[in-house]
Amino acid sequence: TKMNHNKSGKYNSRKTFLFTSESVGEGHSDKMCDQISDAVLDAYLSQDPDSKVACECVAKTGMILLCGEVTSKAIVDLQSVVRNTIKKIGYDDSSKGFDYKTCNVLVALEPQCMEITDCVFEGRNEEDIGAGDQGFMFGYATDETDECMPLTILLAHKLNAKMKELSRNRVCPWIRPDSKTQVTVEYRDNEGAMEPVRVHTVVISVQHSPDVSLQKIRDDLREKVIKAVIPAKYLDDKTVYHLLPSGKFLVGGPQSDAGLTGRKIIVDTYGGWGGHGGGAFSGKDYSKVDRSAAYAARWVAKSLVKAGLCKRVLVQISYAIGISHPLSIAIFHYGTSTRDEDELLEIVKKNFDLRPGVIVRELNLKRPIYQKTACYGHFGREEFPWEKSKPLVF
Repeated sequence: TKMNHNKSGKYNSRKTFLFTSESVGEGHSDKMCDQISDAVLDAYLSQDPDSKVACECVAKTGMILLCGEVTSKAIVDLQSVVRNTIKKIGYDDSSKGFDYKTCNVLVALEPQCMEITDCVFEGRNEEDIGAGDQGFMFGYATDETDECMPLTILLAHKLNAKMKELSRNRVCPWIRPDSKTQVTVEYRDNEGAMEPVRVHTVVISVQHSPDVSLQKIRDDLREKVIKAVIPAKYLDDKTVYHLLPSGKFLVGGPQSDAGLTGRKIIVDTYGGWGGHGGGAFSGKDYSKVDRSAAYAARWVAKSLVKAGLCKRVLVQISYAIGISHPLSIAIFHYGTSTRDEDELLEIVKKNFDLRPGVIVRELNLKRPIYQKTACYGHFGREEFPWEKSKPLVF
């Protein structure tokens, strides 16, 4: 969605274009690992809010491996945490490809490296703790939906969530845990602001029991999932549906595809819109700016849009390990603001202190709230503190 300029420098709006985002369900092998990593983080934080956690998860047939670094006063029953998370996801029988009761759980967690601990925390008050690593993070917001999220990723998440709901309440008992969705929207570019026109294509692949017909699957997906989730104004007789395009999806989860924490970072964020610094979220405590600063960048971006200062905005923040203040902050408003980007940057600096120690206090990030983030996106859900826009002084 690059801005086009004519020779005079004036912005040219493109008529319409297509943009696609995907999402995955709770039983997808990578998302399963994200949820386990965040369940482990929550278990430590619930006993010791100052826990330092960087927990990765690997999954394959009948096996879970936890690896990473944990420094905490908490004593956690990791076997129970992992198995209960898998049970909640729905892998409760080997016929589904995974069984929380009989899988092997291997643990390779070690204390955080003292070189990192010393340079980040040693001799500092909480406000001035250093960033836990170098890196850059992005936050994005758009006025195309009430949630200030791109419609493409919002709908893709909601389709997966609806399938899980229909599975849990037994309205569609044939649905099994693994699923993927993809939504293509036709947009109009209105001087940098994105205006959804219609849904062009919907793709859904969902794991299913062997005793259900392809026709039944496709009928249920169209009537009980798509029509319940996607507003009718976006659907028309030209909308294309690819519902279980493979014809069958019996083998899912880690049995069909190895899972890793942090392999769905675009699903977790903005579905390809805006930008991404490359750092994953799940399994990391607030001192890892990959997570906390990405949340703060979203908080900044959404606050700017909700304040009416722009219709769409991208915020970049960068850090160095052991240094508390950001190295750089950049604002891009895509031509959707009456103020220039330097003015918006000054407003951000006036209203937000983006040191990690202040972010954790402002957003209350020492609480065990993270397992809820690990599926259906970390943004666009009002239950999370970084989604509550800040009233700005300008």
